[in-house]
Amino acid sequence: MREILGKRRRLLSRRNDGRRELISAALTFASEWQWPVLPGVTADPQGRCGCPDPECTVPGAHPFDPGLLAATTDERMVRWWWANRPTAPIVLATGGTAPCAVSLPVPAAARALDALDRNGMRLGPVVASRTRWALLVRPYSMEQLGELLYAKDFVPGSLRFHGEGGYIALPPSATGQGDITWERAPLPGSASPWVPDVEAVVDAVVEALTRTGVSAPEL
Repeated sequence: MREILGKRRRLLSRRNDGRRELISAALTFASEWQWPVLPGVTADPQGRCGCPDPECTVPGAHPFDPGLLAATTDERMVRWWWANRPTAPIVLATGGTAPCAVSLPVPAAARALDALDRNGMRLGPVVASRTRWALLVRPYSMEQLGELLYAKDFVPGSLRFHGEGGYIALPPSATGQGDITWERAPLPGSASPWVPDVEAVVDAVVEALTRTGVSAPEL
């Protein structure tokens, strides 16, 4: 009986640590970095999304209730959300004053990061899921993005841009497709992390996708 109680205490301790880590991260993003966040839909133990869509392609990694427009930097609201939904993933509303992101499948993303490193280009945080990495970049407009992509001969379909009206899940969220982690973690400190311009990364990202032959959309 003592052994069973000991295991239960350890499991509860790990669970509570994870919940504290989530709310701590959410508060850092919102109140210290001024990134608008909101709780995402929680997936069940089988990886099924808690939203009404039985064929959801991003289980536990998207907003639903509240919707994306509810994203905020208000500390009291963030505390209330995660006090009531302590295991909810952290969703960043991209664009506006918050970072945007460029995401691509993991193999091509690794090639792109290698290319950027070889060129001595400074990178900001990189968010990793099981299938895709997202490079955080400075906010950009749709006009700016359109001009940038128009100059390219070919833009692979698996390249995704998360700008105004978009979102990504942030670490240390748990989703139906696995944990969200940092491939390149922000440097420690209270200031909002530095991120590059979108133009600085698109060339290497498009080349990496073209060289790996990835053209069809991937999750």
